[in-house]
Amino acid sequence: MFFLGLDVGTQGVRVLVCDERGKILARSSRPLITANQEKLPEGWVEQDPLSWWEGASSSLQEVVASLKRERIFPEEIKALSVTSTSGTIIPLGTGDEPLRKAIMYNDNRAVEEARLANEAGERLTAKLGYSFKPSFALSKILWMKRKEPQTYSLTKKFLHATDFIIGKLSGDYSTTDSSNALKTGYDLVDKRWPGFISRTLGISLSLLSEVVSPGTVIGSISPECARETGLSGKTLVVAGMTDGTASLISTGASLPGEWTSSLGTTLVIKGISEKLIKDREGRIYCHLHPEGFWLPGGASSTGGECLKDRFGEEDLAELDKYVPERTPTHLTVYPLTRTGERFPFVNTEAEGFLIGRPKDKYELYAAYLEGVGLVERWIYELMEELGAPVGEKIYTVGGGSRSREW
Repeated sequence: MFFLGLDVGTQGVRVLVCDERGKILARSSRPLITANQEKLPEGWVEQDPLSWWEGASSSLQEVVASLKRERIFPEEIKALSVTSTSGTIIPLGTGDEPLRKAIMYNDNRAVEEARLANEAGERLTAKLGYSFKPSFALSKILWMKRKEPQTYSLTKKFLHATDFIIGKLSGDYSTTDSSNALKTGYDLVDKRWPGFISRTLGISLSLLSEVVSPGTVIGSISPECARETGLSGKTLVVAGMTDGTASLISTGASLPGEWTSSLGTTLVIKGISEKLIKDREGRIYCHLHPEGFWLPGGASSTGGECLKDRFGEEDLAELDKYVPERTPTHLTVYPLTRTGERFPFVNTEAEGFLIGRPKDKYELYAAYLEGVGLVERWIYELMEELGAPVGEKIYTVGGGSRSREW
């Protein structure tokens, strides 16, 4: 029996097939060709959801072909699921096609809308211990209602990135999972969409999906998807998770006090707690673990993106070799590449900075690694202050985890 996982990240699509013990049998990936962000206003980030599916479809075809060479056939894949960015939204039209580009998880246009959502949803945020941010899906949906009313009026459903890919796989565009639904305002305690969304914000609840737990069977591979990708109609499609939540589960972290640092384009930190952790300043939020625990954490705006932005196409593995002799540096770097920070503090106007003059690019590179590392330490200290247990095990995943020096 085999299982398939599909991840749609900021910069690429990845597919992996493994057996019940986790042994990897096939994998594939495709880079995403993103639109020119220079044409967008400051703080806006968009991508074409159809490009995600193009990358996913190509990767799935490659994986199926690879398995067949090993005499493993598509119908032997028992189930598959999807993970993607948290807070990204897509308005879906009646023909099950996106009405515009996706507004991405790190888009910060909806500042006023976040304020309105916090006013309207005060009881919910007090109960769950977080606040709506401009990066949250509900803020973006309200922005679209106010700023793009024509698109809003044509929308059948607002989907998260995971929901859109699961729709392409199964033909079901009406279901989401509880981890993705959090940033759209879903009440994780009472398991319902709260009334303020429709009553005060004027967003019809019919535009929001039915919410199920991660791992719930949604359907099976649709005939159209089977023809396009080579997958079998016998393979189950199950509800997925946000990328940060999936990263934690995938490490094997399973007990209260265990944590995961996911170092990809952004730095995402999540852990396991027996109790709901609340923060008056809205820096963290808690997902609900499928087995009843809480998963406190959050996503910083720092992370691997700073290296791509500052060092371009340079060979980072080569630069790593010079880090031991350059650290500790005399430089101080806060490694933001765009305006705004979410975690370990919230400030939509925050900007990255460099204090000191680097001797060479190698010292500058080392200082950026230090900067992200110090942000990570700051976050864990903050989590302990808020009452979350930080035990002896911290798992590290994501592209940055391949760098021992980092």
